[in-house]
Amino acid sequence: MAFRAVGPRWCTGAGRGRCPLAAEVPARSTGAQCSECARLDRLRSVAADTMADDPRPYRVYLAWFGPGMVKAGITREERGAARLLEQGAVAFSWLGRGPLMAARRTEELLRAALGVPDRIPYAAKRAARAGLPPGPERAAELADLHARALALPGRPSALEPAVFEAVDHARVFGLEQPAAASAAAAGAVPGSAAVAVPAVPVPAAVPVAAVVTELVDGGAVAGRLVAAAGPDLHLAVAGRGIVVVDSRLMRGWGLERGAPGGAGEGAAGPGALTLPVRELRTDVQDGLF
Repeated sequence: MAFRAVGPRWCTGAGRGRCPLAAEVPARSTGAQCSECARLDRLRSVAADTMADDPRPYRVYLAWFGPGMVKAGITREERGAARLLEQGAVAFSWLGRGPLMAARRTEELLRAALGVPDRIPYAAKRAARAGLPPGPERAAELADLHARALALPGRPSALEPAVFEAVDHARVFGLEQPAAASAAAAGAVPGSAAVAVPAVPVPAAVPVAAVVTELVDGGAVAGRLVAAAGPDLHLAVAGRGIVVVDSRLMRGWGLERGAPGGAGEGAAGPGALTLPVRELRTDVQDGLF
């Protein structure tokens, strides 16, 4: 994967329309909208509670991102698991289905009674992916919370409870890879993509080395895409390790195919980066408590 950003970065508009102001937006904004377009989109969102009479069925879910990191949320039934994939949920289970306001009340009940949040920062999600426990442990934590949630008094009767069933996305995202694929992703062995891959998958021990903080005019990156969790693209960049590019930062920019330095795609190989990044160090202990 290789691309170069061409600026300035323009607002993507509200809904399916263009921005009436043709406004520029900050490079570090993940929303890619000016304040006016963001306000208009907010008015049409489920979270704004302006659609109380929506007749469509909704589902409440419990999403797992890491140990002790579970959130509750709602999504339209017709969307299936798309919302969970968008958020980068490593595993999830449905909790129930019903009218919108019953789903919203359930979400509020979980927050008040069990301390289950409705939002988890992306930085926390990225950090948790570096050391995921085995699938059965992920499912067990979800199962425990699912049982506690259904046992809560005061749960809206209009919400039909769902039987627990853990759905795991680790393999879908590419977070669990065969051992040979993990070595290739790290760029440790030239030409290792041709190495025979064993059939038994093991967790990929390739920690994230850096996160792109923004795109800049003329900035570029080239690397091998080894995982994609929600909006985060995990690129193996030679000499840099795994670099995460939040694809939300790409919206509003013009994008050209090609590697840094003006070379054509692939000419620089999987190893070029001229975008601002935040280095992540996993060998430093921040504090004792």
